[in-house]
Amino acid sequence: MKLLEYQAKEIFKNYQMPVPDGFVCKSIEDVENVLKSIKFPIVIKAQVPVGGRGKAGGVKIAMNYEEAIEKSKAILNMKIKSIPVKKILISHAVNIKKEFYLGITLDRKINKNVIITSKEGGVDIEEVAKTNPSAILKYEIDPFLGLRDYEAREIAYNLTDDKTIAMEISKIIKKLYQVYIDCEAQLAEINPLVIDDENKVWVIDAKILTDDNALFRRNFLENYRDLDYENPYEIMAKEYGLSFIKLDGNIGNMVNGAGLAMATMDVIKYYGGEPANFLDVGGSSNPLKTKKAMEIILSDKNVKSIFINIFGGITRTDDIAQGLISAFKEIEINVPVVVRLTGTNEEIAKKMLKESGLNLIIVDSMSDGAKKAVELANN
Repeated sequence: MKLLEYQAKEIFKNYQMPVPDGFVCKSIEDVENVLKSIKFPIVIKAQVPVGGRGKAGGVKIAMNYEEAIEKSKAILNMKIKSIPVKKILISHAVNIKKEFYLGITLDRKINKNVIITSKEGGVDIEEVAKTNPSAILKYEIDPFLGLRDYEAREIAYNLTDDKTIAMEISKIIKKLYQVYIDCEAQLAEINPLVIDDENKVWVIDAKILTDDNALFRRNFLENYRDLDYENPYEIMAKEYGLSFIKLDGNIGNMVNGAGLAMATMDVIKYYGGEPANFLDVGGSSNPLKTKKAMEIILSDKNVKSIFINIFGGITRTDDIAQGLISAFKEIEINVPVVVRLTGTNEEIAKKMLKESGLNLIIVDSMSDGAKKAVELANN
């Protein structure tokens, strides 16, 4: 789960980091109320779960009331990477003297958390890595000892020679690391961390990317789930124990097992098609689960055909077939459905499907199924 900037800043504030006060607005009426009490100049920032806001025009400075209203309207009416802006964050603009990058993530090559810093903050860190890799420094954190005080100070002194500022930055580094650990995050980032014209240190932008697999241990993070930006069908899928991710294609997939689901999508693309989703139903033959999976797939109006690819190992394919039949009799399906069942009792399963009276296309192999689904989607 990717937290929006204002949400990450709220968490950072809870850890006593120096975050400027900000106000979340969903409408121009909200903006008008905020402008009654805030000092100019202000910065207006789109709140969307994607990067590149600045380049897209989603971050604006306003020097007065009229500018603020005009620019707020523009941002609230825009889309950034096809995502409509539904919220903006308004803060007093800091007079920036110096910018840094500070982030913590897991380096899977060395199986350690690393702190990444750069004196070139405020820009895309991936771009800095390409154009000026020497500007990025990495510090490995011992997984048993964690981040020690002297390490935080060393990192800070590599960013600035000013002792007072370095001590402030070292405190922020320690707090950012604690946020990263407490949230079981995949990424905790400040970009930029700035020094203003009065030599005060501020967290100007914030990002937290959580590990969804750890959310059951970090229930407080559920409070930050923003339904304005989450696919409602992905939320429904989680409620029924389904792994679902919406994609941009037109061929729906229902598969058991993440590995087989990935292979299925690869084969669809090999034959010139585009998957509309990733959907792993697991090893269950529960008709309700199958019904919900189909409802989720069919909710996508771009879907022109569906490929059901099931391998019955421990779960018998005749049980799965019965689940499919029960589910399909309860929902209206208006696109062609290709089914491939293989594994334990597959001949019985195929016979059950053929005799069910359902309008299904039964195939013997994954390749045949993918090819047929692509052909039907293109007709």
